Amino acid sequence: MKQMLLILIVFIVSCKGNVEDLETVVVEEKTAVVEEAYNDIKLEIYDYDGLKPLINKEDDKLHVVNFWATWCAPCVKELPYFEAAKEKYEANNIEVLLVSLDFPKNYDSKLKPFMAKHNLKSKVVAFDDTDQNRWIPAINEEWSGAIPATIIYNKERRKFYERSFTQEELDNEIEAFLK
Repeated sequence: MKQMLLILIVFIVSCKGNVEDLETVVVEEKTAVVEEAYNDIKLEIYDYDGLKPLINKEDDKLHVVNFWATWCAPCVKELPYFEAAKEKYEANNIEVLLVSLDFPKNYDSKLKPFMAKHNLKSKVVAFDDTDQNRWIPAINEEWSGAIPATIIYNKERRKFYERSFTQEELDNEIEAFLK
């Protein structure tokens, strides 16, 4: 019994360094996988002139455009609802566009890792235009510039929302457009 205990102690002591090394390798591998995932993300960046055609399409689709940022807690909370709506209403010819208002210096350090971590399926674009006095009222005259903000539109109707949604509220608004 003493011999078995001695072997166990020797095993534990000799493996301790290996376990720490193994943990380091695992963490490094996970970090490398996440970095690789977001390094492959191609992020389209638009000013207002480039974004304008994306938020004013005249086709047969229902468009849902959400303005958000990774630093905005209500925005992050509601993002899964937009992803679920994209999937739920896919047969209804819906297009979801997520317009990130993250700061350009954070595209690689925050936005792309967020997109990879949450495996966003909707199209995500970055919006970089410092002339808020031009583009905020151009998007909606009553918009204060606060986010989250959403536009839902099709050929016949357009509605702007300066608020966050629950899943049920978002579904109700989309369904009103589909009637």
